Amino acid sequence: MEPWVVQALILLVKIFLIVNGLLIAAAYLVYFERKISAWIHNRIGPNRVGPLGLFQSFADVFKLYLKEDIIPAMANKNFHAIAPVISIGIAMAVYAVIPFGEYFYLGGEKVYLSIAPHINVGLLFVLGMSSVGVYGITLAGWSSNNKYSLLGGLRSAAQMISYELSMGLSLIGVLMISGSLDFMEIVHSQAGGKWNIFLQPLGFIIFLVAAFAETNRTPFDLPEAEPELVGGYHTEYSGMKFGLFFLAEYVNMVTACAMMVLLFFGGWDVPFLYDALGLEPGHPLLALLQFSVFIGKMIPFLFLFIQARWSLPRFRYDQLMTLGWKVMLPLALANIAVTGTIMMIFQ
Repeated sequence: MEPWVVQALILLVKIFLIVNGLLIAAAYLVYFERKISAWIHNRIGPNRVGPLGLFQSFADVFKLYLKEDIIPAMANKNFHAIAPVISIGIAMAVYAVIPFGEYFYLGGEKVYLSIAPHINVGLLFVLGMSSVGVYGITLAGWSSNNKYSLLGGLRSAAQMISYELSMGLSLIGVLMISGSLDFMEIVHSQAGGKWNIFLQPLGFIIFLVAAFAETNRTPFDLPEAEPELVGGYHTEYSGMKFGLFFLAEYVNMVTACAMMVLLFFGGWDVPFLYDALGLEPGHPLLALLQFSVFIGKMIPFLFLFIQARWSLPRFRYDQLMTLGWKVMLPLALANIAVTGTIMMIFQ
């Protein structure tokens, strides 16, 4: 078989595994969110469909498929239909450059644990795509021809602009230390336990708060605040169109956790573990272990996202803007200045 055919098949398999893996991960994140919220509120949570209620999320998807797709009479039908597709498409597109490990050899072929490895602008690609993701929510609010939906879309646009700036600036310190925008190189620069969380604690805190705002999760879920906006930008959506917005939120949450692990917690690095095992680079067991470590590091952050939703009250909108522009932005700029000063002194 021609080498290019083999590479094409490997690429298709990677895309299939990542897309379906994200769908299953989102389904079970919904399940665990419901179970964790029940635990926090001293309730039981889903326990009927399947053992321990494990099939509840799949039952919910089936229910959404059967629901009637209602489109308001005065809505812009084309944009109303394409908005959720934009949201989920962009949410999944960022995984083209996110690595889950290094590589392994399969039949003499070098297979990377990412769709597009060693992209020298990988971090910029993720930040750029997450910025474009706001179009899906804004279009949904505008095309619904509903004042509550429109306000939700406008809130999302203002929120994204405010917190994208702080998020991008919080990562400048990481880029100064690693000297690269390539995720693989950023992870390699943290090898041996030199994780950026120890060098950039303030940058991590700013990124964490901005990640909550970027994913529209509580306490930053102003675009879909039901007390004043009914349901926000997706008020006029039903069936699987609503389901796609719901899915995009959870995929974005997974993306935010993956970014925190890659940029601040060493990715798949565990000090001394791989040397102690004595596995050669490219060994399938080493790649599997790296993937497991990466997912294991993401789980505490996923729990934090869920726990915060059921523990913290929602901000007022003026508090949201004050935090973004008057607190986080100056702190992000100060972090860059301090990092640059320390690097000049010690290098």
